[in-house]
Amino acid sequence: MILAPRMIQSMEILQLAVMALQERIEHELQENPVLERKEAGGEEEGAPAVPEDLEEPAAADLEEKAIERVADPQKELVIDDKGGNEQDFDRLLAINEDWADHFNEEHRPSGNRIDEESDKRHDAMVNMAARPQSLQDYLSDQLSFLDGPPEELERMRYLISYIDDRGYLATPLAEIATSLEGQVPLENLEKALVRLQKLDPPGVGARDYKECLILQVTPETPHREVVRALILHHLEDIQHNRLPVIQKRTGYDLDTIHRAIEILKHLNPKPGSQYTADNIPYVVPDIAVDRNDAGEYEVKLLDDWTPNIYISRRYIELYRDKAADPRAKEFLKRKIQSAQWLIEAIEQRRNTLAKVTRAIIKHQRAFLDRGPEHIEPLKMQQIADQVGVHVTTVSRAVDDKWVQTPRGIFPLKRFFGGGTHTASGEEVAWETIKQKLLEIVGKEDKENPLSDEDLVTKLAETGYPVARRTVTKYRKMLGIHSSRQRKVWN
Repeated sequence: MILAPRMIQSMEILQLAVMALQERIEHELQENPVLERKEAGGEEEGAPAVPEDLEEPAAADLEEKAIERVADPQKELVIDDKGGNEQDFDRLLAINEDWADHFNEEHRPSGNRIDEESDKRHDAMVNMAARPQSLQDYLSDQLSFLDGPPEELERMRYLISYIDDRGYLATPLAEIATSLEGQVPLENLEKALVRLQKLDPPGVGARDYKECLILQVTPETPHREVVRALILHHLEDIQHNRLPVIQKRTGYDLDTIHRAIEILKHLNPKPGSQYTADNIPYVVPDIAVDRNDAGEYEVKLLDDWTPNIYISRRYIELYRDKAADPRAKEFLKRKIQSAQWLIEAIEQRRNTLAKVTRAIIKHQRAFLDRGPEHIEPLKMQQIADQVGVHVTTVSRAVDDKWVQTPRGIFPLKRFFGGGTHTASGEEVAWETIKQKLLEIVGKEDKENPLSDEDLVTKLAETGYPVARRTVTKYRKMLGIHSSRQRKVWN
């Protein structure tokens, strides 16, 4: 509990993704006056390193000592009740001029450098995805091109306010009619809805799933009557791949039904989804792994946009001033100490993340060389033992972190997972079993797809003895339908 303030900060910083870390640093720059932003290329980067006898113990060291303290209660670790080490803080202030230069805020970047940084930020903002126009705004804009009685257009505008993110009008018209001021006949509201349903995107204003699809079927749609019949009466049969049932009830041949289903697949059941920002996944990798000319993989942290910070020399001098107000000195002490902890926590995060990623890449080289099917079983404890940290530190280091590799961008957690043993006794990752399952299903006879029992047999034949329940579990995880739903009817 005594170690909590500093350790908790260190753990929080380690767990942050790169964009969250940038936000945290920007917040600290606003809240802590002793922190300054170090501009790239400034002279302060050439400041001498901290002498070893003046360094405070890093938060990671405190964590390891805390673990030792739990194991051996006789060990003593004296930390003050504010989470700081008084002697180390005093040593921090009793520094020579070389060390003082480390806190020098006098080195300011040139005007050109400021312009360069401004240009970089401007370019970044220009290249950011623009906020998409809302569906309601898009529909309202179309009303300005329509002719008709102002009352009807106003009713359409009112109905638009009830359209949800899917593009549906989920609220009953009778309920909407009662919310309007004055007496509006329900049939007038229905006429406004019919006109609203002719706006773009097709299917907008539908009151349910079937109506949404029917609205998208136009006179120009191939096999129009067949598609309408499937929508109105056979969506469940299509879902369960009961094509012979459809053939018997409609009288259409299987070839025509297949063609109509293909057209049906191109209709959009959620026409409003393209106007919501939630459907735009955006991932910023924290680490890049590249292969050099020698064939080795190199790890680089992608934190160039993270502000580089240091402690202002001006505030160090203010604290040293013997004539300073005691309350002001106490305030500065807390802020300087907080800034020092933050800087150390950020550096510790960099070191830990780099070490953990290198260890992971060393274990999963086959994955990068030959593909996901060659991933090796790997547990976080193995990486913790190799790096020399607690397993919870590894867990925090990989949490919400993404790595950019020649094979694509993956979450760091993707490289961890258990496994089983092959018939020959070799250990194999569950990810490899999944890839093999996809391969077997991809090569099966579509007119006679393999049941889960058949898949168990096929996997065993390739050297992967797996239980039936495991096959069913991974088939569902991979989005593979049952054998009945995969069957192709000719």
